[in-house]
Amino acid sequence: MFSTASYAAIDQSTSTASNTQTETQTVLILGDSLSAAYGLIQEEGWVSLLQNMLSQSADPTLSSLTLINASISGETTDGGLARLARLLTQHNPDHILIELGGNDGLQGHSIKKLKNNLRAIVKQSQSANVQVAIQQMQIPTNYGARYNRMFISAFSDVADEFDVPLVPFFLADIALNPELMQNDGIHPTAEAQPMIAEFMLTHWITPLVALY
Repeated sequence: MFSTASYAAIDQSTSTASNTQTETQTVLILGDSLSAAYGLIQEEGWVSLLQNMLSQSADPTLSSLTLINASISGETTDGGLARLARLLTQHNPDHILIELGGNDGLQGHSIKKLKNNLRAIVKQSQSANVQVAIQQMQIPTNYGARYNRMFISAFSDVADEFDVPLVPFFLADIALNPELMQNDGIHPTAEAQPMIAEFMLTHWITPLVALY
């Protein structure tokens, strides 16, 4: 489910010879409306739900994770790249999830520009010693078969190029169920958010901290 890269195990510091305390890890989510709880209150969104799951976990490796949701509705890779330097300085994250590109596709941006922006975000993050993961994105099929193929491949191409994990698209199954989608057919409902949180715990967070 990921590219060939694997996340580095989370660092730990030993407080005494017999007691080990896990260091707090900050995880930045650079995303768009799919992560910004569009049409919902923030507490209903998958990022907030996932943070609650982590905070309540009995596993200190999970409970030590702090999610920073830097997602904005309507954001493109252009906007994410423009904001990145400030976010890296402000939050000093250990990890970043790049959940961008959907709006690029919906607006018909060139695939070359999309990939170049993703590359720049990865490079800038890695230069700041941040572990990177890329979220696979998808768009409706009415944009044409050729464009859709190129769009989907853009994310795996960049992930492979930089040997970073590619997280599966979290709406792959949810988007097929109209009861779990808002009226626009693009954004998930409140009922879908816990499903996304569980998906991201399994497909992103668990490999992120190399628990097993």
